[in-house]
Amino acid sequence: MKTIVRRDCITNKLPDNLHPVLGRILANRGIKDISELDYSLKNLLPYSALLDIDKAVNLLYKAIVKQDRILIVADFDADGATSCTLAIKALKQMGANKVGFVVPNRKEHGYGLKPEIVELIDELPLMTTTTAGTGSDLLITVDNGISSHAGVEAAKQKGMQVIITDHHEPGHKLPNADAIVNPKQSGDNFPSKNLCGVGVIFYVMLALRAYLRDNNWFNDIPEPNLAEYLDLVALGTVADVVSLDYNNRILVEQGLRRIRANSCCPGIRALIQEAKRDQRNLVASDLAFYLGPRLNAAGRMDDMSYGIACLLCEDDFAAKQHTKLLQIFNQERRLEEAKMNQEAIDMLEIEEVDNFGLCLLDENWHQGVTGILASRIKDRLHRPVIIFTHDTDTTIRGSGRSVSGVNIRDVIDAIATKNPSMVIHFGGHAMAAGLTIQRDQFEIFQQAFDNEISKYLSAEELHGVVLSDGELAANDFNQKLAEKLQSVTPWGHDFPEPIFDGNFELVDHKILKERHLKMRVRPIDGEQMIDAIAFNTGNIKLDTTQIQLAYRLEINVFRGNKRLQLMVEHVGE
Repeated sequence: MKTIVRRDCITNKLPDNLHPVLGRILANRGIKDISELDYSLKNLLPYSALLDIDKAVNLLYKAIVKQDRILIVADFDADGATSCTLAIKALKQMGANKVGFVVPNRKEHGYGLKPEIVELIDELPLMTTTTAGTGSDLLITVDNGISSHAGVEAAKQKGMQVIITDHHEPGHKLPNADAIVNPKQSGDNFPSKNLCGVGVIFYVMLALRAYLRDNNWFNDIPEPNLAEYLDLVALGTVADVVSLDYNNRILVEQGLRRIRANSCCPGIRALIQEAKRDQRNLVASDLAFYLGPRLNAAGRMDDMSYGIACLLCEDDFAAKQHTKLLQIFNQERRLEEAKMNQEAIDMLEIEEVDNFGLCLLDENWHQGVTGILASRIKDRLHRPVIIFTHDTDTTIRGSGRSVSGVNIRDVIDAIATKNPSMVIHFGGHAMAAGLTIQRDQFEIFQQAFDNEISKYLSAEELHGVVLSDGELAANDFNQKLAEKLQSVTPWGHDFPEPIFDGNFELVDHKILKERHLKMRVRPIDGEQMIDAIAFNTGNIKLDTTQIQLAYRLEINVFRGNKRLQLMVEHVGE
């Protein structure tokens, strides 16, 4: 049974004309001054603090001047796809004419720049004239590479120079690249460590443009407006579930504004239409729950090249054709996820799981869906989860998701340090990680993972906690406040959308599609009847006239009509 815990009511000096509910919410999220809600681009952190960014820019400048071949090596998720698309578009606008990309296949190659990926380079149309050892080609990783020691060495042996742009946690030793731009590496003074992959490459492009401007490069070609790519930055940032600190909120808010104004790329516009979202009122959660999964589905079920091709489209017709394919991938992903989820539940006595950290293995599970399954089980059981499946005859591959307060990448690192022969390789960040281990070591890893997680979580936390911003007064249940909460800032990871709690009279209820609880409720101290819905609650029994709800205040738009609605996170009695 989840516990509702109310956030401390912090009082900061925010303007008197700010709605008191909104003021309380923002104060509880650490906002000390109204200036922190100014999401102008002038408030972005400067790129100059990023370690190695000058080296990266110098390499890019030389490659553009010499018209060398530039190859982007991308990750196979939404962050990787947006990073790759942004790099290709920006480099071409700045005069690079020989830019191509490659994305590892999740099943065939696994994550990151591997030697096998480097071997594919000579087969790419862009790179067929490469002569090994000339040093004439430049390879750039986006959203990967920080743990790709062997891949970097393989590229260097082919005479390539290598720039790594990444945001994942570095290991104890860095690859032998010519430049590494990653705010999390030791010695980096960039104040925000929360940029995702597309945020990092956006900063690299900002620095490159400034360098070219200083060298009078744009006397002959138009200077690009890099703000045109903030739609991609917003999508990748939200989809990758990185912390929405102030700098990231600027990037996301600016991207959302461009999307709402229809100043976005045809691929994103087509994804919005395919998802049947309202582009003029798009919010960060739409990127997270509707656009991101459709883009991610390409990399999960087939090849992220299809997703990148969609984002690279220059006209609406072509983009729509690509999104139809992405939708097919997404439907396949949903079916596979549902099957795997039921199989996982059948494995467990779901109400009696007492492990602090949970590892499950089924060698028939789809590699592209293990991360989603880990997330689903984590949300249900409120503890870190790693889902393993087949890799080779002797190894298994896992994808893990964590809960607040537990850095899963550091947990795996601690296990690998104590058991160097068990974990073959791993990578990731606080909330998500991937790894490969010896198949015959699974049970030992299971126990080690449980033991390590128990150092961070208490038994009480395993039941789940809903953090609430408190109660709403009866006169606060209105569309004006709901719209204000929705529009004031992009909500997301570490800057969560407001959740309230309170007691309600249950007027009536029904189950929709055997999964969703639809209710009509009335605040105990009010007269207004309000619709409420709780998704995926199963056949919950409500033998009471009064219930406790934890909920988000939202507006439901149906056939052009707007109604206030409670999006229920937790139902209690």
